[in-house]
Order: sequence, then C-alpha cells, then structure tokens
Amino acid sequence: MKVLRTQRNSKNCIICGMENPLGLKAPFYILDDDSVASVFQFRLEHQSYPDRTHGGMIAALLDELMGRALWINEPETFGVTTTMSVTYRRPVPYGVKVKARGYITFNSQRGFATKGEIYDMDGKLLAEANARYLKLSFERAFGEGHEVHEEMCYEMPVDLNEIDFPEKIKE
Repeated sequence: MKVLRTQRNSKNCIICGMENPLGLKAPFYILDDDSVASVFQFRLEHQSYPDRTHGGMIAALLDELMGRALWINEPETFGVTTTMSVTYRRPVPYGVKVKARGYITFNSQRGFATKGEIYDMDGKLLAEANARYLKLSFERAFGEGHEVHEEMCYEMPVDLNEIDFPEKIKE
C-alpha cells in the first residue's frame, strides 16, 4: 500500500511519545487503502519472557493504532476505548522491526469499531485485535486549558513510500 502522509506524534505517550524514554516512538502512516500503519520495533524494556514483547505493550500498540484509524477521515475527533479483544497468534519479538495496520470496520456519529494487526516483516500475523471506541471532541478528550497540538506536537517525516500488507481480514 502506498504511504500518503504521516500523523503527528505526541510528547509523552507510551506508544508515540517522542520524549518518553521508555516509549516506542512509533511513527504512524496513512495508507491509500484508508488504513493507518506503523513500522517499528519493541525494545528490551518492553520484554515479558526473554526475546518476547510483553502482551500489555502489544495491546497498547494495537489500541493506539486502531484509535488513530479515525483520524484518517475525522482528524478533529478523538476516541476513547470502550472494549478491546486481543488475540496473540505468535510471539512478538523485540529488537527487530515489525509492522502493524489498523482500519475502521464500523463508523457512526457516536462511535466506531476497528481491526488491528501486527505482522513480522515477512507478513506472518503475530497478533490481532478488535476494539470499539466512543467518539469525543478535543475539549472532552483533553479537558480545559489544552491546545490540540500542545501534546501532539511532533510532525513526523514521510520516510517510507510503501508498506506491504496482506488483504484486510474480514470480520
């Protein structure tokens, strides 16, 4: 899939925070099939068992990725996770690049549902998730006294032209 543009990264988020020393600093790309993707690597700090990423970090990455799918067409709307189900298919290693994709499967005025997937670079499915989100305005999501780009302040470069994924998984 062709990379169209990137999404902003934050200061402190555990997944996209550029100033968080333990964070992934994962970049997020909008693809031409209306999905959002990332290419990143978990680190030793994200370990559960030796050579395996902690399931909580995997779930956090999927949650961030799936929530960001809404920003492709509704960049001023934020989502709050109401339910999420994760299936771990294979161990997710740390210290090697993996790729992930998220996309909307249902969208209404009040909420949306998404699918997320993590693959190794050869295209083997490592983990997948489904989630539902409640839509919120910026003011309700962040509270009073904040600016939209105060936390989401890092404009990320487009450093990839394409990211290869299998066909979207049908529900």
